[in-house]
Amino acid sequence: MLGTDFRTGSPVWLDLGSPDTDATAAFYGAVFGWQFASAGPEAGGYGFFLKDGRTVAALGRLTEEGAAPAWTTYFHSDDLAATARHVTEGGGTVRVEPMSIGEGSMARFTDPQGAGFAVLRSPMGLERTSEDDALVWVELHTTDPESAIRFYAGVFGWRSAEMTAPNMTYQVLSIADGDQQEGAFGGVAPLQGGQGDARWVPYFAVADPAAVVATARDNGATVLMPAVDVPDVGTIAWLSAPDQSVFALLRPNPRQG
Repeated sequence: MLGTDFRTGSPVWLDLGSPDTDATAAFYGAVFGWQFASAGPEAGGYGFFLKDGRTVAALGRLTEEGAAPAWTTYFHSDDLAATARHVTEGGGTVRVEPMSIGEGSMARFTDPQGAGFAVLRSPMGLERTSEDDALVWVELHTTDPESAIRFYAGVFGWRSAEMTAPNMTYQVLSIADGDQQEGAFGGVAPLQGGQGDARWVPYFAVADPAAVVATARDNGATVLMPAVDVPDVGTIAWLSAPDQSVFALLRPNPRQG
C-alpha cells in the first residue's frame, strides 16, 4: 500500500479541480470528516484537505479550459524536464509545462490513451496515506492496458505483475526500486463500457464502505458501484460526487496497519 516515503514514481500528491470549491469541500467533509484549510489569498482558492491535522488531499478551482471536475494524481519526479521528455517520446502530451510552485515544481500530462496525471518535485507531500479516510491506492482505467504499462514504464520505470481478478486481467503497479510487492501503489484495469474516458481513480481507505456509500448518497453522490467484496482484495465501491468527480472506497483485506 501507499506510504509517505516518496521515491521516483510514487504517488506524492492528490488534488481535485472543482467549479464550486465550497460545495465540494462540504461534500468531502461530510463523507470523510475532512477539514478544508485555505493555502492563502495568493493561492487563488487552492487549499488542503486535512484529517486530524494532516494533509490527505487538496482542492482548487478548475483552471484548464474545457476541463471537467476530476481528481489528479501526482507522481514524484526528481527531474521534471526528463519526465516531460519521456512522456512525449512515449506518445503522451504535455498539458502544463514544468513550472515552479513554492519550493518545488510541477507539470501536467496526458498519457496516450487520454488519462491525465501530473508530476511533482517538492518537499511537500501527502502526510497521511493507507489509513482510514486517506488515499490507499490509485487505479488506471484505460482502453489499452498493455500499451499503458509500457508507456508508464518508460516514464517512471514502473514494474507490473499480473493478478487474478473477477472477469478481467488486472496488473499491479510498483515503483522501480526496492521490493516489488512492498513498492506496490496501484493497478491497471481495462476500461469497461459506460465508464467514460481513460482516467486515474483514487481509492480512499474506509472502515465501513457500505456506511460511507450511504453517507455519500445522502449528500448528493451517485453510486456507480455499491460496496462489493472482491476475493483477496477487500470491499470496494465506486462513487461520483455531486460535482461528477469519480472516486472509490476500499476496505483492504487484510486491513492495513
